[in-house]
Amino acid sequence: MIGLAVAGSWITNELDPYSDLDLILVTREQVAGKPGMLAYAGRFGQLLNAFTGEHVGEPRLLICLYDDPLLHVDIKFLTLPEFHARIEDPHLLLDPEGALAAVITATTAVWPYPDYQWLEDRFWTWVHYLAAKLGRGEYFEALDGIGFLRARVLAPLMQVRNGIHPKALRKVEKELPAADMDDLIATVADYDPAAISEALLHCVRIYSALRAQLFPADIQLHTATEQRSVAYLQQVSAQVQ
Repeated sequence: MIGLAVAGSWITNELDPYSDLDLILVTREQVAGKPGMLAYAGRFGQLLNAFTGEHVGEPRLLICLYDDPLLHVDIKFLTLPEFHARIEDPHLLLDPEGALAAVITATTAVWPYPDYQWLEDRFWTWVHYLAAKLGRGEYFEALDGIGFLRARVLAPLMQVRNGIHPKALRKVEKELPAADMDDLIATVADYDPAAISEALLHCVRIYSALRAQLFPADIQLHTATEQRSVAYLQQVSAQVQ
């Protein structure tokens, strides 16, 4: 082991009784698979359960639940070269050779921001897809899809507009202004076709407003797809009222 660091709410002084811990464990060689990760994690405390983070696209992450105290701890296992690519500068807990500090001094953390073209390329097709789910009566699917739009598109763009690091829905209740919160709340629908329809239409209105405010002139807008998808959504909405 080369060093141990902690990130997340620790470094922003936002820890509270409900916080988890985000640890970064740096080793000379890549820790091989879950057994090796568990061997490290088991030395940190009373480990109740642990699993790797493939479901969030990060197999190097071990998601742990410890006892005494009952605590959620995420441990990311990195080698020193992998430590160079990071979204924030963590607090160093253990760095006996100064290797982690040297990396932080020599490189820059880069927070991931939304790719506006990536969103525009997808948003209107997502709208059509969810309108079809609504028309077919697959209301849980439609509700899940609206939740995806809220977390992956609307909230991050609102955070960018307000000068906040985009991080999906984390801490939006504390960080976003009241008007933005009202907009997000309006996208939370009951299990009811009319309510789902209005929530999806509101997603469209929010995205259009945010796009006009944030997107630079070189973003290719898919106007024809937008018009056809919105017309289809309005058609389906009229049918389910």
